Amino acid sequence: MSALAALLATWFGSGRLPRAPGTWGSLAALPCAWLLDATTGGSGLAAGTAAVFVIGLWAAKRYLANSLVADPPEVVIDEVVGQWLALLFAPRTLAIYGLAFVLFRLFDIWKPWPIRWADRTIPGALGVMLDDVLAGLAALAVLTAIRFVLPVA
Repeated sequence: MSALAALLATWFGSGRLPRAPGTWGSLAALPCAWLLDATTGGSGLAAGTAAVFVIGLWAAKRYLANSLVADPPEVVIDEVVGQWLALLFAPRTLAIYGLAFVLFRLFDIWKPWPIRWADRTIPGALGVMLDDVLAGLAALAVLTAIRFVLPVA
């Protein structure tokens, strides 16, 4: 496995931090999203999300080729994509970013249908990435609904 694939798959090592690597990966995604959105706007965050998804497919595939585990917990580039999806239409406020973080982690851990279906059914790098994409979209939907009902920002 290339060092670059491992570096990206673990989102610069955040997935190797002790306990709850998915949470660490999601936390590491937040300042990156903030900076990307602040410098390029929502369209830049959307393009960055798409680019990291494609990069994540490559990095996860390379990482999985050398792993005995179907979805190694230290691979967190999928959490980055999911977290960024949850933030796509979010204003850059600490409260909204915090809420998006909690919602994404909730859906990623709870895995309601179809997230659980994707996690258990789709093999390989696509399966690693897709369940977090679905969790991110679910978090985005709930966050958007909350902001519609309670216009907090």
